[in-house]
This record gives sequence, structure tokens and C-alpha cells, in this order.
Amino acid sequence: MGDKRTEIVVVGAAIVDILVYPVSAEVFQTGSHPAEDIRMSVGADALNEATILARLGKCVRLETVLGDDEAGKFLQKHIKEEGIEIPDDCVRKKLTTGINVVLVEEGGKRNFLTNPRGSLRSLTLSDIHLPFPKPAKIVCFASIFVFPRIKTEELCILFAQAKRQGKILCADMTKCKNNETIEEMAPAFAFLDYLFPNEEEAMLLTGKGTAPEAAEAILETGVKNVVIKCGAAGCLVKNREEEYQVLPQENVSCIDTTGAGDSFVAGFLYALLEGKNLRECAAFANECGGRAAACVGATDWLNA
Repeated sequence: MGDKRTEIVVVGAAIVDILVYPVSAEVFQTGSHPAEDIRMSVGADALNEATILARLGKCVRLETVLGDDEAGKFLQKHIKEEGIEIPDDCVRKKLTTGINVVLVEEGGKRNFLTNPRGSLRSLTLSDIHLPFPKPAKIVCFASIFVFPRIKTEELCILFAQAKRQGKILCADMTKCKNNETIEEMAPAFAFLDYLFPNEEEAMLLTGKGTAPEAAEAILETGVKNVVIKCGAAGCLVKNREEEYQVLPQENVSCIDTTGAGDSFVAGFLYALLEGKNLRECAAFANECGGRAAACVGATDWLNA
């Protein structure tokens, strides 16, 4: 299963983003508020990562689910145009394609309106086609804690399959939704070659007060490399041999952080596929994340 050229499999959500910029609290007081930019775009971590990787020239398979509705058709059109491979049976008749309204403040801070009953939260283990395509070198699960029906037990099944096939296994994550602990996640994390939390996510999950402390706690689960996204401070890289901070490029303007973390991950995965070393992967990830933050939207910084 999968294209014979497939280089990477990304697993996760695909939705539509309605981006509004800039927005302030005044919108809830005046009833009408002018915005400089309102646009419809693709969204969700997995589709954002797949889009960036495809635009960088990689052959990507996206494991996701879509609704059989107008939003789903919009996403299918985008996926086809970008050359991203998806399973033939990923469109579901009774599923509503997720739509997020993203309210972006000046300075890049975001607030989301989401539909928890749509495709954003709907992926299950049975929706993911196993075994993974043989040619794929990397499997990336984006993101842990997004899907209520994919918990530690399901992640262990999925991750074990990837490792049996000799894949490089990566994962992104969001904030834990139900007070999950690092101890609860340890059986699944033990399979991972790379984990990409941001600073807040890592500290929340581990209960630690700093990114280095959180990285150490995550390493203790068996993750081989922890790469913590630190926003304007770049990223922290830690494994059992070394720990260092990779600084971002200077003079990066922050307009909208939507998808910046996804672009960071996509950049890291691209560099990894190109055979770059860990520090080079982190530097290119910083570059991609910074470029994403400098414009409105998750993927518009790298147009086809």
C-alpha cells in the first residue's frame, strides 16, 4: 500500500482554517470589527506538515479522515494539487469536516473556535492503514493528545508497527487534554526517535519548571531525541550524548504563529530526509518556523 516513491507518512488531522487578522477584544463589544485579512486556508498539524513537505519536494502520504461535505472537497482539491497521497477510503459519509476559526491578534497570539465533533478529533487506530508503505523512511504522528480514541495503548500498537518496519518514528504533540502524565505516556514514548513538543506542552506534561528539566524527564521514558520548540528562543535539543540551544534567525517578525510549530516540524523532517545532522535539522526547522510566523496562515509562506 502507498506510492512506491513514498518518503514519509504523516498521520493526523486535516481541517479548514478561517483566519481573521488582526482581531482584538473589541470585536465582542462593537458587534462589527474591521479586519485587514480574512481568508480560508487548510489547517491542522498533519495537513500543514504534509503540505510543507510536499512543497519542499518530498513524496508524502497523509493518513487522515475527511467528511463528505464542501469543506472536505476543498481539502481534497488542495491535497490533489499539492501531490499528497491519501487513502482512497479516507472520506466518510457521516463525518463533518473540521473547521477552525482562528482569531489572530497583532503580535501573533491566536484564539481558536473549534468543532470537537468534526474530523479534527475523529481519527481512530482503525482509520490508519497498516503496514506503512515500504519505501517510507519516516513515520510522523501529528499530534499526540489530539484524538480522544488514540491513547497510550493505541499509540503503542501504531508505534510498534513503525519500528518493526524499521522506520524513523517521530511525533508532535499538543497540550495534554485530560491531565495525562509523563508516566502514563512512557510506554508509547519509548518507541520514539524524535519528539517535538513546545516549551509549554513539555512542562505541562512533565510537571517541570524549565524546558531542560522537561526534556530530561521525557528522555527518561526512552525517547531518543527531544526537540523542544521555544518560539523566539529557537529550540532546545537534548539526547543522552548532548544538550544545546539552537537560536533562530535574527530579525524575524511575528505576525501569526498559526502553523509555525507545524512548519518547524516539517522543516526538521525534510532536513532529516536529506541526511542532515541533528544540529542542521534543528537550524532548518527554526528557519521554517520563523518564516511561517512572519505571514498570516499556516502554509502560505511556502507557496507552490
